[in-house]
Amino acid sequence: MKQGKYEGKKVVVTGGTHGIGLATVKMLLEEGATVLLTGRNPANVEAVRQTLGDRAYAIVSDAASITDIKELGAIVREKLGTIDLLYINVGISSLTMLDTVTPEAYDQAFAINTRGSFFTVQQLVPLINRGGSIVFTTSVADNSGFAGMSVYSGTKAALRAFAKNFAAELLPKGIRVNAVSPGFIDTPTMGVTDATEAERAAFRKTGDILTPMGRHGSPEEVAKAVLFLAFDATFTTGEELLVDGGIGQRLTPAEKLA
Repeated sequence: MKQGKYEGKKVVVTGGTHGIGLATVKMLLEEGATVLLTGRNPANVEAVRQTLGDRAYAIVSDAASITDIKELGAIVREKLGTIDLLYINVGISSLTMLDTVTPEAYDQAFAINTRGSFFTVQQLVPLINRGGSIVFTTSVADNSGFAGMSVYSGTKAALRAFAKNFAAELLPKGIRVNAVSPGFIDTPTMGVTDATEAERAAFRKTGDILTPMGRHGSPEEVAKAVLFLAFDATFTTGEELLVDGGIGQRLTPAEKLA
């Protein structure tokens, strides 16, 4: 029987119950890895348990809770011992204009996307094997301007800074740190947590127009980039890989050239 590409690898994926996170989990499992994934919503976690069965550990964990993060560290140590990859993919977003952002919404976004990511890394770094890696999900929004995305963009820009600084700090431990930066990706929420279906449809249309390739990416396309950074790009650290259909390169869509 052919051995899977990730046979023997042990991985933690935060935000692994849907979209890019779940696509990454499935690819890892198909190639023999042992995976522990987290989700904030108990119903989503249970749905993944029903789908994946005993192929993966699915844990309810809220990235905004320092208590949950510490408990996650204990669970990972118990279930996996050490790990080869920590994929930080948890995050929320909303389309909110400057004049309507509340302090509560601002604090929630930074608590989950930024503080939660920072302290999850802090908690799990001692468990990462030498030669292992950390991958963050950032966003094309961290280096561009979209109306209504200022808070979200700020949280993701912080993650980009974390990736670069952690890469330097963890070099002596033999741990690489990189980030994958998705553009418009066809996920269940379309990257906007509290949008209506009509808003998501409009957002999807806008994304197809803005993306030079003229379409949304798939979760699987981002997952492939995550796993490349995690396991194949062994001489790469501190990098952010764009998976955005050309937006970050300011390319002109083919239809505009016709």
